[in-house]
Amino acid sequence: MQSSQSISTSSAKTKDLIITSLLISLVFVATFFINIRLPIAANGGLVHLGSAMLFIISILFGPKKGAMAGAFGMALFDILSGWTLWAPFTFITRGLQGYIIGKIAMMDGKNGGSIIYNFAAIVISVPFMLGGYYVCERVLYGNWVIPFASIPGNLVQNAVGLVIALPVCIALKKLPIFK
Repeated sequence: MQSSQSISTSSAKTKDLIITSLLISLVFVATFFINIRLPIAANGGLVHLGSAMLFIISILFGPKKGAMAGAFGMALFDILSGWTLWAPFTFITRGLQGYIIGKIAMMDGKNGGSIIYNFAAIVISVPFMLGGYYVCERVLYGNWVIPFASIPGNLVQNAVGLVIALPVCIALKKLPIFK
């Protein structure tokens, strides 16, 4: 016979797994179904709402769930949409970006409730995302110059994500579930 504490712990773990899975799915869906390929150079990249979803999740749920949602959600997109070679780099880069945003947004007891911390978190995470994809392209293309062509598209993608995520987070933080 299981103790009530054991059942409670098991129930909490199941709930956490379900929430994390749903967050990964949200990032994947926002990336997969709502994206625009940029006509910048040969590989200008994509602008998609997955970045906004990653930012929202990291701010509302913290670094662990932000990292998981970004890593698995966007790597799954890469695997299922013809960008398979990018998946390992996306996994690391977007996982790190989600972790950084979540960690900064939760600092000093702010728990994602400070627009200044949230803005700073996203801005601070961008060089890590740019650097991760720069290294990725360096490895894939064997050239240090070609990756520069993707930087404008990646900056646009992050800017669009920031412009969408911050107001959404402000609205969601007013709900009792996110306080």
